[in-house]
Amino acid sequence: MAIVGPSRHARVSMSVSMSLMQGPGGAAAAPQGGLHAAQPYYPHHPQQHAVAPAHSQEQVQPDRPIGYGAFGVVWAVTDPRDGRRVALKKLPNVFQSLVSSKRVFRELKMLCFFKHENVLAALDILQPPHLDFFQEIYVITELLQSDLHKIIVSHQPLSSDHIKVFLYQILRGLKYLHSARILHRDIKPGNLLVNSNCVLKICDFGLARVEEPDTSKHMTQEVVTQYYRAPEILMGAKHYTAAVDVWSVGCIFGELLGRRILFQAQNPVEQLELITELARARPT
Repeated sequence: MAIVGPSRHARVSMSVSMSLMQGPGGAAAAPQGGLHAAQPYYPHHPQQHAVAPAHSQEQVQPDRPIGYGAFGVVWAVTDPRDGRRVALKKLPNVFQSLVSSKRVFRELKMLCFFKHENVLAALDILQPPHLDFFQEIYVITELLQSDLHKIIVSHQPLSSDHIKVFLYQILRGLKYLHSARILHRDIKPGNLLVNSNCVLKICDFGLARVEEPDTSKHMTQEVVTQYYRAPEILMGAKHYTAAVDVWSVGCIFGELLGRRILFQAQNPVEQLELITELARARPT
């Protein structure tokens, strides 16, 4: 996919004061109280952002696969209701274990709840044809043609404006999620979808969770792809904050500049060594 220069909307969004991130005109804060808040984003026009009435799996015919992940595959499809091109994500073996069921439920809940320009949202969840053999869930979302990983490894030139627009949108979407006390915990280029107008949306909430205010409660360390994992997680911290997502963004910033992974190690120990080497390096 060839990306064009940042759109007028993106340029304006980047140039406005960051104070707009505090209000509904910019990256509005998410509903307080996390997923249990009473009102969704855009409360004045909920009908424009609600999940569409579900139709069956048999009505939607997959066109071509556009992405593969650890927890499913994504196709480009045509919505039979209006002819619009959308993305169809298949979540397989959703009841294989309690852990996988919780992960799928968590992702569906966030896809359906959060509504923001830089966060991917569900447009529809398809009804299974037979509940007796219900092992897969199909979710329809907006179709974005590429992701940041594909752009980084391509020969597509990236200007400083491209990098600024991408970083602005990542931080804008994260601020929205963090304002609802949501930790994404897997921010990486492959989970940042991008279209040809440089619009970016954060996706893949399988590892996301509500931030735990009680520091005595342990949080799993099996999060974040190693290259983007914060030092506190690499060192075995039992509790961490939204700062782990911000660290990942910093790694992505370096990757955008150098067009290569910033800390590419074989194991967590080597990962820490690379981080400390860079931290103590003096500029020449």
